[in-house]
Amino acid sequence: MEILNASDYGIKSGEDITARLIELIEAAKRAEGEKTIRFQTGTYYLDSAKCKKYMLYITNTVGDNEFSKDEIPHLNPVPFYFNNVDDLVFDGGNSVFVIDGKVTNIAAEDCSNITLKNLEIRYMHPDMHELKAENVTPFFVDFKIDDDSLYYFENGKLCFSGKDYCYAADKDALNAHWIGLIRKNTPNKINRVSHPLYGALKITDLKNGRIRVYYLNTFRFKKGDCFYLFDVRRQFAGIFINKCKNVVLQNIKQCFNYSLALVLQDSENVNADSLEFAPEKNSARKMASVADFIQVCMCRGKISITNSNFSGAGDDCLNVHGMHFGIKSADKNKMVVAFMHPQSHGYQPIHIGDEIAFISPRTLLQYGTAKVKNAKPLNEYEIELTLDSTGSASCGDVIEDISACPEICFSGNTINRIITRGLLLTTRGKTVIKNNHFISTSMSGILLSDDAKSWYESGMCRDITIKDNVFDYCGRTPILIKPENSAHQGPVHKNIIVKNNVFKNYKGYCITAKSTDNIQISGNKFNSNKIIKSKNCTNIKSE
Repeated sequence: MEILNASDYGIKSGEDITARLIELIEAAKRAEGEKTIRFQTGTYYLDSAKCKKYMLYITNTVGDNEFSKDEIPHLNPVPFYFNNVDDLVFDGGNSVFVIDGKVTNIAAEDCSNITLKNLEIRYMHPDMHELKAENVTPFFVDFKIDDDSLYYFENGKLCFSGKDYCYAADKDALNAHWIGLIRKNTPNKINRVSHPLYGALKITDLKNGRIRVYYLNTFRFKKGDCFYLFDVRRQFAGIFINKCKNVVLQNIKQCFNYSLALVLQDSENVNADSLEFAPEKNSARKMASVADFIQVCMCRGKISITNSNFSGAGDDCLNVHGMHFGIKSADKNKMVVAFMHPQSHGYQPIHIGDEIAFISPRTLLQYGTAKVKNAKPLNEYEIELTLDSTGSASCGDVIEDISACPEICFSGNTINRIITRGLLLTTRGKTVIKNNHFISTSMSGILLSDDAKSWYESGMCRDITIKDNVFDYCGRTPILIKPENSAHQGPVHKNIIVKNNVFKNYKGYCITAKSTDNIQISGNKFNSNKIIKSKNCTNIKSE
């Protein structure tokens, strides 16, 4: 095994290493056989302006129509970029890497047998700003701005600035509904609310990071309220794993990222262990991600996420799904299908030899299958498939690649301060959710979905086991089984086991289900006597 020591490439703790890091990774790419990149423990600095840029089409991130005129869509600066590298261990030596500017932290594409471990990523002056209400009167509120945020006043407007961003703090205040709010008495609960500067009449600078905001009334504010302002565009990602096989992520901490913290896309066999996606200890901020912590899309094999801590997400903790592609044309053995949501396109996850299913968007039921003989992208949104037969497939319906449904193990994790759901699952793969602690989610702890009309995230759940978990607080039904079918013509989901879990602090139905067959509930401890509410379900067994 070849060892590539970072220090041999002029990489020193306390310095900007952006350019030398590129050289180090290129050297590893040239090395044959097994190799390890090894860092001495330290603190290293990275500059977005010095990073190489790559075209990355990342699922569930910013759509083409969300870019400004001066931006090149999907062009990402990436300090840690691995491409066509096999048999590599990247060992950060438990170092801290501090990034100045907006980037995708780490990207790996077309790699196999790659391990990334022992590193922590932080940001200088991230575009995530806390306004804490220190004093509330009938007509004005005094806010404290977190110490990481750089701000100034221009023409009476409060503005935030940092590397790669500069804007008025009340930008989009009229329509912003994604702002995070944590109240003093419930520090683990975070909810989406309207912008704290919405309706502001005047803002004055009290100096030393404090501002006074005047309103017609201040009924919606309480002393100790913490509001989190950020750019909601999902322009980058934390870690992006694309078209890779046999990946290990171990002992990685991300204190902040500008979109999804980890994206697994069109990849096979990923083992993520001992992750920590959470703000730095003693940080004023209580959010670590603009959007979901983890997205798993169109993957295969076995995906495991274990022994990890997730705290402070701007969307779900984990979202596992495939894609419902719209059928645009079908003739003999040819079919053209399209990505249907503007935030997912530009990649080709349908492989030769895959089995696809024809699905009705109304019922979400399968009415035929076919084998893929060839798959050719026509443009960023459309893919031409050659099939053994298009059968009775109809334009306007959708397909699901049922070969891209990985097995999922989510075990031994802590989930806290999640602004939406804990887990959002829409996959046929065998899924086990066990020994997790759901401290606080503002929506359901677990949602089994499936839709072909909005996000187009597939598909049917066929084997889900939820056991030995603790649900402390969920803002809505702890376990929600809700396929988005508009017409019930049979069960969409099947074979759901809920056993030996503890449900606390929820007085409504702990499980709500529709269009599902074979739900087994046993050995659970409920705070409520309302166990399950169901509609169009069959074979429910509750002990």
